Amino acid sequence: MEQTVATPKNSILKLFQKPKVTIGVVHCMPLPGAPRYDGMSMQAICDRALFDAEAYLAGGLDGLIIENHGDVPFVRPDAFGPETAAAMAVITDRVRQRFDTVVGVNILANAVIQALAVAKAGNAHFVRVNQWANAYVSNEGMLNGESGLALRYRSNIQARDVAIFADSHVKHGAHAITADRSIEELTRDLEFFDADVAIATGQRTGDAVDLAELETIGKASSLPVVVGSGVNIENVGPILQRAAGVIIGSSLKKDGVWWEAVDVERVKAFSQVVARELGRMEGSRAG
Repeated sequence: MEQTVATPKNSILKLFQKPKVTIGVVHCMPLPGAPRYDGMSMQAICDRALFDAEAYLAGGLDGLIIENHGDVPFVRPDAFGPETAAAMAVITDRVRQRFDTVVGVNILANAVIQALAVAKAGNAHFVRVNQWANAYVSNEGMLNGESGLALRYRSNIQARDVAIFADSHVKHGAHAITADRSIEELTRDLEFFDADVAIATGQRTGDAVDLAELETIGKASSLPVVVGSGVNIENVGPILQRAAGVIIGSSLKKDGVWWEAVDVERVKAFSQVVARELGRMEGSRAG
């Protein structure tokens, strides 16, 4: 009997109904339990998240990802208290209630099981996980790939529709323990362990991705690739020639600082450049 091989799905196209996308990062204010939390009410925290979300969407971005970036310094997944997931679920639900758009969740550092719980409770569409397969030494210490536990948990809570966006050669860490394995192998591991989208990054938040490394990641598997750090109005064109999308935050904030509010005029200018670059690419293909 002839065997058939299923065509891998393109989760970017499935979620966004378009092949190239821009996703804005909603950097949450410090949440209850975090070192920098100063007693701000959940209403005020949600209001700031909603302001940034609205600015991104009004400026022309295609989706959002909600992240607890105000909780620095981060801890490993086993050190989280329930208050972080509870707060993130409230924020995610408020954003989803207000805006009809694709929304993701990222809980740092590497807390994908908590992120899946938030996505289920808040009706989000995807989660980001920095270390999905293998392991590395992070700012928080040793982090293991969570794919086996996370996929079982996702199945148990009946959240198989929540997509997994997973970093390849993740930022903010040392990779000596996997140094004998190539970036191609590490990227193929993401696909083998059922990730839906691969993410390429620079070395830290706001650091631009190396275009050669982006191309290497893109060729290593059939997964769509999104760039997850260092995207700005100057480099988005070359990036979108090689990637299915970008996750952007810092460069669209007031003065380009990640903890400031989103500047809608920066977002509009960025979206105009994206539209122009995508138009050029479409014209080149047509020609």
